Amino acid sequence: MIVVGIGARAGVTADEVLAAVDAVLPAPEGPVRLASLDSRAAEPGLRQAAARRGWPLTGHPAATLAGVPVPTPSARVAAAVGTASVAEAAALLAGGRLVVAKTVHGRVTVAVALDPAPRPHDADISQHDVDLRHHDIDLRHHDTDLRHHDTDLRHHDTDLRHHDTDLRHHDTDLWHHDTDLRHHDTDLRHHDIDLRHHDIDLRHHGDAEVGPGLVDLVVNVRADAPPAWLPTALHEAVEASAAYPDPRPARAAVAAAHRRDPAEVLLTAGAAETFTLVARALRPRRAVVVHPSFTEPEAALRAAGHPVERLLLPGPGYRLDPAAVPADADLVVVGNPTNPTSVLHPAADLAALARPGRVLLVDEAFADTVPGEPESLAGRSDLPGLLVVRSLTKTWGLAGLRVGYALGPADLVAALAAQQPHWPVSTPALAALSACTGPAARAEAEEVAHQLTEHRAALLAALPRTVEVLAEPRSSFVLLRVPGGARVRERLRERGWAVRRGDTFPGLTGDHLRVAVRDPGTSRAFAAALAETLDPIDTTEEVR
Repeated sequence: MIVVGIGARAGVTADEVLAAVDAVLPAPEGPVRLASLDSRAAEPGLRQAAARRGWPLTGHPAATLAGVPVPTPSARVAAAVGTASVAEAAALLAGGRLVVAKTVHGRVTVAVALDPAPRPHDADISQHDVDLRHHDIDLRHHDTDLRHHDTDLRHHDTDLRHHDTDLRHHDTDLWHHDTDLRHHDTDLRHHDIDLRHHDIDLRHHGDAEVGPGLVDLVVNVRADAPPAWLPTALHEAVEASAAYPDPRPARAAVAAAHRRDPAEVLLTAGAAETFTLVARALRPRRAVVVHPSFTEPEAALRAAGHPVERLLLPGPGYRLDPAAVPADADLVVVGNPTNPTSVLHPAADLAALARPGRVLLVDEAFADTVPGEPESLAGRSDLPGLLVVRSLTKTWGLAGLRVGYALGPADLVAALAAQQPHWPVSTPALAALSACTGPAARAEAEEVAHQLTEHRAALLAALPRTVEVLAEPRSSFVLLRVPGGARVRERLRERGWAVRRGDTFPGLTGDHLRVAVRDPGTSRAFAAALAETLDPIDTTEEVR
């Protein structure tokens, strides 16, 4: 039995409850029971959520929950309702094993535990008897299934899921390690920044800050029209969408672009999907995310119940010192170029982090914004555990299409692919992958990167001298530090300009603003508006 503990605010809706549960338990393999404080179990939202799924809902008195030890207690929650964590206590009340620590999703907090004595028909998440990968009936077989193609890796003689060195069955792998935190309920020794200190909204992204009538300097996506050949390729793909997607041409195109074996290519519905797949497939004992950086990797890991440590790089340079990464970290996440600092780390420094027994995830979503991609590791198949994540969003302006890919060892790619649903990437997205990774498109992307370098220089030259440019920007955005940054940002919005707030990135504050690089005319107009915005704020501070 899977027990999902629920902590919720009064008035929460069924949709909110189910969204929170689905985020940590997307495909429960067995009976599920919801449990909460008795007063919350009487809420219509919780009752409706349970009824929709046919799950039983149990309410417990606060005094009962208060007697349950929880791994992540909260003094604030204890003062409010009498127990240090409603979600964890409700999940653990039957004496089960916590597999997902409390995770906050808006107005709902959830935690997941497994019943200590599952009946034969109950689902053990890690050892279920009817695992699709090993059951004698292939439940994923379809008439157009590519797994029966002669060259498909999943039925090839060297099938990675049954290979002797398959990481998922290797004695020292991250999937079934004996000291896996998901099988060690109270091990928080390396959890320096757990959910109790989770005061940053990791799911806040720049698209939430744009709006009608505002000049968008928030989203780091190509602002001008895409080349004519790209819409043509997409339109043709839409017309061909009656058939199921065939990923083989796109996978071959990506492999050729980076001189990799197709088995080392994972096609994804947006680069961000890779972070969710990693969180589902791996069981890291010590996950370290280098910050300031894109927050989605940490958010995905936390949503899956993994403790996460943050390695905060010091400003104003935000340079990575490989020696600062804990030697026993078995999952390390770093961006290059890094969002939001625009820092480009030397490839040698990142390569030095790769080692057996560790997955090194390098987010290269902005790599093609740098002419020549001099520090990219995308072509390095010799580094153990290296997983490089790439995106088509930035250079080609395809954020809404959701298309990306990852490059890594074939066994790791296979483990991640096993977490995807069937046909995870649409036919138009596959067409975009094929079109944008060909030689002509890559040459065009190189020209765009050179133009971006000129446009960035124009922005930097136009900025007011009172504004501090941090680090050495190398990508399609720059990080600024402005006194009274939160007020500056609001006054810029009043003048019609939207810039990215910095305080939702770990390691930054409200005085940090990220500004996207646009054409020189737009940048000069923005710089003038910024200068006008700063004057009254500076004057007010002096008067005080």
